[in-house]
Order: sequence, then structure tokens, then C-alpha cells
Amino acid sequence: MEMTLNKLVTASLVIVGLINFFPIAGLLGVKNLETAYKISLTSDDLVILMQHRALLFGLLGGFILYSAFVPIYQHAAITMAAISMIGFAVLVHTVGSTNSAILNVLSVDYVGIFFLVIAIVLKYGYQR
Repeated sequence: MEMTLNKLVTASLVIVGLINFFPIAGLLGVKNLETAYKISLTSDDLVILMQHRALLFGLLGGFILYSAFVPIYQHAAITMAAISMIGFAVLVHTVGSTNSAILNVLSVDYVGIFFLVIAIVLKYGYQR
């Protein structure tokens, strides 16, 4: 049973990792960012900030994916993913007025949070 639980934790973290890694596509060009978020990047400063955001998500997603297969890093990865995804949800709900693309990102983050909860329950909820 422990092996099955570990495989389910791994699978859940792979999903969370991919969700967090996907925004790295923003490094491939401004058009990717503008399309993904339905925004117009009107200055080089905004491009730098958004591409840096894409880079950081690539790092976070990569770390979560790595932790899926190296359990010693799972606690840190779960904590980082939870802070990031839940923090984004709080920000969206706090601001209130967002475009449909941001709401789509929020929906994807809710899926990630769901799988993060599964990983947490399976990893920490059962006495082994």
C-alpha cells in the first residue's frame, strides 16, 4: 500500500509541477505572454517583469517535478507550490476585477491546488 501511496504522491506532484512549469513559455516571446494573459505589454519594463515571472515559474515547476521523484525535497516543493498557488488565488480575489485569461489561470491553479491537497493527504495524512 505504501508503494501505491508514493506513486499517487508522485503523480499528483507531476501534475502540480507541470502546471507551474508551463508559464516558462513566456520566455519564448512577448506574443506568448500577451496571448496567455490577454494583456498588452506596452513597455520593455513590463516585458522584463513578465519574462522574469516566466523564468521563476520554470524554476518552481522544475523543482516540483524533481521533487516528485526525489522525496526528500517534497516537503519544500509542496510548501512553495502551496504558497504560490494559494497566494495567486488570494490576489485575484482581493483585486476583484480581472480579465478572462487571469480567471483561466486561476481555474488551472485550482486544479493544481486540488492535486496538491491530494499529495499532502497521501504523504502526511496516513500513518505509515
